[in-house]
This record gives sequence, structure tokens and C-alpha cells, in this order.
Amino acid sequence: MRALVIGGSGFIGSHLVDALLAARHRVRVFDRAPERFRATPAGVQFVQGEFGDTAALAEALADADCVFHLISTTVPATSNLDPVADIQGNLINTVRLLDLMRAAAVRRLVYLSSGGTVYGIPESDPVPESHPLRPISSYGVVKVAVENYLRMEQHLHGLRPIVLRASNPYGPRQGHGGVQGVIGTYLRKIKEGEPIQLWGDGSIVRDFIHVEDLAALCLQAGQSDVTGIYNAGSGEGHSIAQIIDLIGAVVGAPVVPDRKPGRGFDVPRVVLDVSAAQRDLGWQPQRELGDGLAETWAWVRGQAA
Repeated sequence: MRALVIGGSGFIGSHLVDALLAARHRVRVFDRAPERFRATPAGVQFVQGEFGDTAALAEALADADCVFHLISTTVPATSNLDPVADIQGNLINTVRLLDLMRAAAVRRLVYLSSGGTVYGIPESDPVPESHPLRPISSYGVVKVAVENYLRMEQHLHGLRPIVLRASNPYGPRQGHGGVQGVIGTYLRKIKEGEPIQLWGDGSIVRDFIHVEDLAALCLQAGQSDVTGIYNAGSGEGHSIAQIIDLIGAVVGAPVVPDRKPGRGFDVPRVVLDVSAAQRDLGWQPQRELGDGLAETWAWVRGQAA
């Protein structure tokens, strides 16, 4: 496979690059900057550019036969602050990508959507892919719109898309800006001796998936001939209060959060039904949360301040 990973310098993308290289695929990365936490791996061709730069993106598409679209210019916590920028940066630029792919005759696309936002407030537990789509954040609204454009491109022009609705990935190389990735953010703040923030009472439940498990699913999706939409999670739920307790056990000291009011865009509980991906793609999440937290803490501790 000649793979183009859009967003391949990021947290998830860098682990997908590792998985692709281990499977002996040719890898080209398109991103605005090289990786933050390490040098570009040997054997990877890096093309630098903004997602909206159609000329650079067209160049990166040359000779590719599978595109992994992992890039996002927003996160759920910030998308509602500027929905216009969210639409411009993610929806419009993705529609332009589809035009470029059509012109380059690249018909295979793996798109990373959001299992935590597209469903809105779930009516079932765990949440299957057939659940109604009722997002309550601009991030989720745009993800749904992109999925619909992929479906249209498949119907009209023969695109072969597979959509992965990811839950909450965590693990080494996750950024810690404080707006996405509660585990990475908490661990970094604890290392630096800063207080962690808890929005609400800690009862919000999320499905956390180790980034290597998510990368393995992306790889399986790209190697397969399957099209469609699949949830990508652990299939298990943990409250934020439980995460704080688990982190305390990993770091060896109780963690007392700085409590903040709840946020209106936070869905109370989302746990994904991942049985379809297990059945159709032969994939199974491997990493237990406790082990993954310990590994992530070891990585965080090894990073320079």
C-alpha cells in the first residue's frame, strides 16, 4: 500500500505511521509541521503544508492508493467558540480533498470521525453505529457533515470510504494543551505540580481507547476492502472520577482536583458498541486501561519540561 496520512505528525497519526511501517507499507505524511516529540521516522516521506493548501495536498496525493484523513483543526471543547472556522477548516477543506482525490483517481479513504460527539446524548448503552446522529457541538455537527459528503462521493463517484468513529484515545505522544485528552492533560499537570480541573461532579462517563489499539484499527481498515461506518473504542466506560482514582494509583499519591461547573456540551455518558469492527475487520482492543495509564505516565515523566 502507498499510504498518505493527512495529520500524520499528530498524536494518532504518528502511531498509525508506526503501524504502517511495521506492516511494510510505503508512507507519506502531510501535515503543517513535523512530529513534536521525535524526528520523522526513517522511510517516511514528509510533505509540509496546511490542510487548506490544495496545491501542496495535490502533490502529496501523487501515487497514493489509500488516504488516511486524521487531521482536525478544532477539538470539541473549542469548536463552538467559532463554528465558522470549524466549518472552513474541516468541512470545506475535506470537500476540497475529495475533489483532489477524484482528480488523482485515489478512491480509498479512511476517515477518523468522532464516536464521542456525533451521537449527541445517547439513547442506548453501549451506542451502536445505527444510533441517531444528534450532535450538540459544532465539532460533532461537522463530523456528521463530512460523513454525509463521503457517502455522496461514494454514490456519485465511486469513493471507497471507511469511517471510524473514535472514542477517547490516550497514550504516549498525546499533546497536553488542556483542551483535549483528559488523561494526557491530567498526567502532564501532575508531573508539573499543577492542579487538575474537574468539570462537574466527575460522573461523566467516557470510553477510553489506547492509541495503539486505534492505530491498529486504522491499519486494518486501510488494508481491507470494507466500506462503511465503524465505532472505534474499548467498549467499556469509565467515569472521570474513576480516571482520577486510577491516575492516583499510577502516580502513587491521591489526586485532588480543582472542581469547576459542568459544561453544557459535555454528553453525560458515551460508551461505544465495537462489535461490528470486531466482526468485520477482525480487530480487538488489546490494552487494559490501568496498563495503558502506567505506560503513559512513564512516557510523560520521561519528557523534558
